Amino acid sequence: MKLAQFLLVSGAFWPLAHGALLGSTVTLPNGAGTVQGLPRNNKTSILSFLGIPFAEPPVGSLRWAPPQPVNALSPNPYNATEFGPGCYQSEIAAPAFGPISEDCLTVNVWTGAQDTAEKRPVMVWIYGGGFQFGASNQPNYNGANLAQQGVVLVSFNYRLGVLGFLGLSELDVPGGANSGNFGIQDQLAALRWVKKNIAAFGGDPDNVTVFGESAGAHSVGLLLSSPLSDSLFNKAIMESGAYWDSEHGSIQNFTQTRTKGSALMQKLGVSTVSDLRALSAETINNAALWNSSTDPAITAFAPNIDNYVVPAVPAEAFNRGSAQKVSVLAGFNADEEYLFLSRAIPHNTTAQFRQSAQVLFGPQTVEFLNFYDGATEAQATQSALDLDGDLIIREQTFEALDRQASVNHQTVYAYYFTYTSSYSPVAAHTAEVNFVFGNLGPNPIFGQTPGPSATDFTLSRTMMEYWTNFAKIGNPNNVSAGLPVWPQYTSGNGFNFLEIGDNITAITNPYLARFEFISSLRHNGSLPITWRNEFDDN
Repeated sequence: MKLAQFLLVSGAFWPLAHGALLGSTVTLPNGAGTVQGLPRNNKTSILSFLGIPFAEPPVGSLRWAPPQPVNALSPNPYNATEFGPGCYQSEIAAPAFGPISEDCLTVNVWTGAQDTAEKRPVMVWIYGGGFQFGASNQPNYNGANLAQQGVVLVSFNYRLGVLGFLGLSELDVPGGANSGNFGIQDQLAALRWVKKNIAAFGGDPDNVTVFGESAGAHSVGLLLSSPLSDSLFNKAIMESGAYWDSEHGSIQNFTQTRTKGSALMQKLGVSTVSDLRALSAETINNAALWNSSTDPAITAFAPNIDNYVVPAVPAEAFNRGSAQKVSVLAGFNADEEYLFLSRAIPHNTTAQFRQSAQVLFGPQTVEFLNFYDGATEAQATQSALDLDGDLIIREQTFEALDRQASVNHQTVYAYYFTYTSSYSPVAAHTAEVNFVFGNLGPNPIFGQTPGPSATDFTLSRTMMEYWTNFAKIGNPNNVSAGLPVWPQYTSGNGFNFLEIGDNITAITNPYLARFEFISSLRHNGSLPITWRNEFDDN
């Protein structure tokens, strides 16, 4: 009887919820136009819409200006069958995946919805690359596999480097936005586009999860701490990053940003913004390339505290409980430092490491050496690398997730990625991304490795299930699917992390004491290490 009543009620209400059948042609609301995407894939039934402009081209007078929404697509219908070009970036740091252009602010959508009224959960990806390189068209970011898990997957491009993060007083908007965070404003504009348009692709604008890795995770941390992101997303995932303070991470203060902007103008021989805008994007980009002599986590032109998009050091928002009130899934990898040059502390010899520790940590040296052993040269080298990974990624990610739970009183899930295989031999920075997206192609950080095994594919399916479960309901667990239980994070020394490795199991935070040591120095202002982030004019 109950089943019959349920079916009757369901049938009665279905016509009210029924929308238009979803095909490869989608009409956007408010007369914005029509997009023509790729037809459903025969194997996956996923529709792909690629390279849709979400903002006017940031060229001419719109270079170094807040992104302006596209009111009407041109041409109409708009061909959304190919990725748009990536934004200008440092090709010294990493080769671009395809063409680059100033006209780069495009969004991509993958959906398996059959009907526009399905309201599938939405996941919005923000790529990493130190805010200097990266693009949404990277092969390992293809969203079709995640879309098969019942979500609508969105990715987009945002401005990078000097074209995304130049700060000059002449670029400030009186009574409004200070300059320097145009790339983050692009991210906000893309999220507003999702809020306005995603229902046309079968997505739920009121169930949006923003997620990213490295600089993408740093971006999520910034968005969590920004009042401008209010109501734009409902959950957040941070993979290896969070952004924390302006002394021991790449976020810069207001003065630093203006100083670097002025130095760039002097280097280019111009004195006005008009003259600067008259130069080609290539000329400007080449004058401000990321420089391999500085640590890759610290760049000349990157997000800054602008008193608008980022009104204060992000740590302050988390510590005072004013970060966005959303559930968070976050974690870090065992060997984050694999990609980074060790610049935290000299370590060529055991004696040099210990002497440097004494200079840097003074009365805390003994405690420091308890956590970062330098008894042998091998240990000194490993400890220097561990310190890099902790300062750049691990400890700040932990602080963010811990404060979101303990101060903001939100639901948090924490992970520790340790998995290795012949395909993915080190649990390095970025190593988890291919598994999250289900795209187990070549990983450039490892060079040539054997192809993925059945075990690799099994892990990938498990991670996709966890990530999409969280996007759907704010909880990665699905008992019916037989997944190992992921415990909710709580402060303290309990089994509050999930280790994702050869085995998937609940663990205590393996670095808790080490993190508490760093945190105590950070919060009392005595953490002695400052990353190199000076403007480099070589």
